[in-house]
Amino acid sequence: MTSFFQQDKLAVLFDAAAVAARVSELGRAITAHYASAIARGEELVVVGVLKGSFVFLADLVRAIDAPCHIEFMGVSSYGDATESSGVVQVTQDLTRPIKNKHLLLVEDIVDTGLTMKYLLDNLATRGPRSVKLASLLEKPSKNAAGVEVDFLGFSIPDQFVVGYGLDAAGLYRNLPYVGLVMPPKSEGQG
Repeated sequence: MTSFFQQDKLAVLFDAAAVAARVSELGRAITAHYASAIARGEELVVVGVLKGSFVFLADLVRAIDAPCHIEFMGVSSYGDATESSGVVQVTQDLTRPIKNKHLLLVEDIVDTGLTMKYLLDNLATRGPRSVKLASLLEKPSKNAAGVEVDFLGFSIPDQFVVGYGLDAAGLYRNLPYVGLVMPPKSEGQG
């Protein structure tokens, strides 16, 4: 039996082991960054941006050696497209206030940066002590909004990627790696 992973043309960009190793490193860096705040009794709230960040967030919070609250925000700026429209729609908001708490926003990919800029500006108005951004991936060549990623997994070229939470029209989120969707070969190509 052939799995759907084998039926489609996908090229592995970062295999599961590379992703796991990098997430572990990010967890240690985040733990170190917030250690003194946690020691003072200040709270850390980790906010995952749905749907793409859910796999990364699950692994990342297990790699953070500190107590943290976990929240989710749902936003949409892609629809079924492969590039952000820049128009952000909040589909699910936080369920708890973040005033006077340290906020770590967790995203799957910073592409144009427009969605992240909107979210970072929106969340900053809610009075957190600090706001930091962790993203599994960033396309620096496309980050027109100039969003700074504080805890970055990998920089990638401007290519469409799937897996480890990232999707193509709702599919491939469950791949254990980050892969490139390869265009079909046209006739005459070898």
